[in-house]
Amino acid sequence: MNLPRIAVDAMGGDEGVRVMIEGAALARRNHDNFEFLLVGDGARIEAALEHHPNLRAASEILHCDDVVGGDELPSRAIRRAKTTSMGLAVNAVKTGDAGAAVSAGNTGALMAMSKLALRTMPGIDRPALAAIMPTLQAHDVVMLDLGANTEADARNLVQYAVMGAAYSRIVTGFDKPVVRLLNIGTEEIKGTEELRDAAAMLTAASAREDGGLALVFDGFVESDKINRGETHVVVTDGFSGNIALKAIEGSARFVTDLLRQAFTSSLRSKIGFLVSRPATELLKHHLDPNNHNGAVFLGLNGVVVKSHGSANAKGVAQAVAVSARLLENKLTERIAQDLSRLGEGALRQNGRAATPKDSETAA
Repeated sequence: MNLPRIAVDAMGGDEGVRVMIEGAALARRNHDNFEFLLVGDGARIEAALEHHPNLRAASEILHCDDVVGGDELPSRAIRRAKTTSMGLAVNAVKTGDAGAAVSAGNTGALMAMSKLALRTMPGIDRPALAAIMPTLQAHDVVMLDLGANTEADARNLVQYAVMGAAYSRIVTGFDKPVVRLLNIGTEEIKGTEELRDAAAMLTAASAREDGGLALVFDGFVESDKINRGETHVVVTDGFSGNIALKAIEGSARFVTDLLRQAFTSSLRSKIGFLVSRPATELLKHHLDPNNHNGAVFLGLNGVVVKSHGSANAKGVAQAVAVSARLLENKLTERIAQDLSRLGEGALRQNGRAATPKDSETAA
């Protein structure tokens, strides 16, 4: 299948051009139908492409020498959307010059530029940042929001559930993913009023005679169960989600570093490492964030994927593959269909329509 080309912000991330081009080249080797619009300093991109002729043959370069800083405020960066590599990559999706954009740059700036250029889909009040995380089961778990909005009311959470389920169906293959709301307990009385209202709305929508939503709502989940594999989608606000994500990433690094110290502490430990190496390599692969790289801004009229700033070439290739998979499986169309099945009536709580709050970027 021929896919629309993917715009890559070649200047974003901790290492910029080298890693972004290497990642795109790796993605191209794995998928020979990928084509690219490489946005950034033309001379540096050309130099990097000398080592990747296969990528060069499938790419066009869009030159610009203005870059969004890693600590730049979104309000400042957005004023330079027409001159920066990030802004031009997103704009290529808006104009149809590319089907998706991938950037490893400033998350807040990317969110602001994407929302301004692509706008939110009809029926969505706020876009959400969603990512895939490993579990103990064969399937991954989709979690959102991970930082696009610091707050979310019940209406927002229901919309996140619909979008997360649509995304999960693509990455897990389950026709009706299990969706749960992140909470401080699993009892119905636990949590904020927004969480309880969202749970009631999702329960009602899932139980409709027409089949309701293409998901199974199963109440609340606590943070220590996120990676157990008992659910396919975890829904929360961006503030809580960002904290949970970084706690999980920190725990994974802690376990990895602890094992490294343990296996190098003595000769006996080193021998033990050699014996257990197949198991430790499997653990390393499972915990490597590059194997799950590529967070998605759901709810926009277009596909934008955020690569981790510290991702290596394998991680960038994974983010590119995520964007291609979403294009191939028509993510935005799936979300639109699910929203139409939801209906405005399902977004009413206590007899009144839930009202969205102003968006705030958390990450």
